[in-house]
Amino acid sequence: MDWIEVGTPLIKSEGMDAIRQIREQFPKQTIIADMKVADTGAMEVEMAAKAGADIVVILGSADDSTVLESVRAAKKYGAKIMADLISFSEPVSRSKELQDLGVDYINVHAGIDQQMMGQDSLSIMKKVIQDVSIPVAIAGGLDADSCAQAVLAGASIVIVGGNITRSSDVLSSARSIRESVDAPFDKHLSEKSIDEQIRDILMSVSTPNISDAMHRKGAMQDIFPTLKGKKMVGTAVTVQTFKGDWAKTVEAIDVAKKGDVIVIYNGSRHVAPWGGLATLSCINKEIAGVVIDGAVRDIDDISKMSLPVFATCAVPNAGEPKGFGEINSEIVCGNQEVRSGDFIVGDDNGVVVVPRERAYEIARRAKEVEKTEQRLFEEIKRGKTLSEIMKLKKWEKQ
Repeated sequence: MDWIEVGTPLIKSEGMDAIRQIREQFPKQTIIADMKVADTGAMEVEMAAKAGADIVVILGSADDSTVLESVRAAKKYGAKIMADLISFSEPVSRSKELQDLGVDYINVHAGIDQQMMGQDSLSIMKKVIQDVSIPVAIAGGLDADSCAQAVLAGASIVIVGGNITRSSDVLSSARSIRESVDAPFDKHLSEKSIDEQIRDILMSVSTPNISDAMHRKGAMQDIFPTLKGKKMVGTAVTVQTFKGDWAKTVEAIDVAKKGDVIVIYNGSRHVAPWGGLATLSCINKEIAGVVIDGAVRDIDDISKMSLPVFATCAVPNAGEPKGFGEINSEIVCGNQEVRSGDFIVGDDNGVVVVPRERAYEIARRAKEVEKTEQRLFEEIKRGKTLSEIMKLKKWEKQ
């Protein structure tokens, strides 16, 4: 059967009225109030139950006294308690304790921030199910495929949020998940390395998505695509050189590997350290692209090639190969610090730098930004304005 969850952000925004309105609209459905109760268990459970919640969610990390008070209040007001294990360091042992304290359901939950760091709920859920006899729910980044995997692994309840609410077609997404739960099948998914996953995700999102995911940071200044319609994702091979000295820039082609991006600080808008011959050499080595804080030349030749090249400007003249500079040192390109191995993404909007130690997290967050924007596009197509959708006046500082 389908249950309806009133999520924590909605409750924080609208209070108990959110639960009341859902109850009015769906009088026969089971309603979960995700209160994430951490204290005053009796009072908060009473509030949610009287507003119409059938199940109230408390934090599994709450003190035992809070858990017991929540359980007592739930029995008094005809509700049940679900304990959410989000962020708990020892979820398996805590599950058994929570069962002994009288909770009705355990929810194994990787939070959104944890998901961005690569944590998943399924492996933990499989261990929890072996230790408790009460129903176990799973939540955290689930889609149709992972819902099926969870059901096959023994989950009694699957909780899906973002893959429905952020979808541009909510009905289709919900139907797909419902079908996967009703008729789950073991879909073998090929295992990709973290590096491959990062590249795939970054290739699927835009540089504005990535900049938004980084809190409006990471974008290079005054660096533009020489050709439109060329997408670039790769790890940086950095080059520090000086006004038109193209020796190290060309030597970097020999250092770079398939899928790398050569990132150059040149220091001049008037003398180019890069041109058509260097571009052709990169294509032979399957290098992903080139970024130059400085000038490029031979645009007519480069335009006939497939390699994405980003630069400050184009000029006719080149410098001389004097050999000054360094490869794979930390540089500043487009007013952004770039280190060897950082991920570089370029498209028609420009270039962003993704620090290598946060690349997986930022890629995942950028994907969530993209999903949200797609949903907003669909609402605007239906006739709403962006201001109406975002409720800007409501959230402006008073």
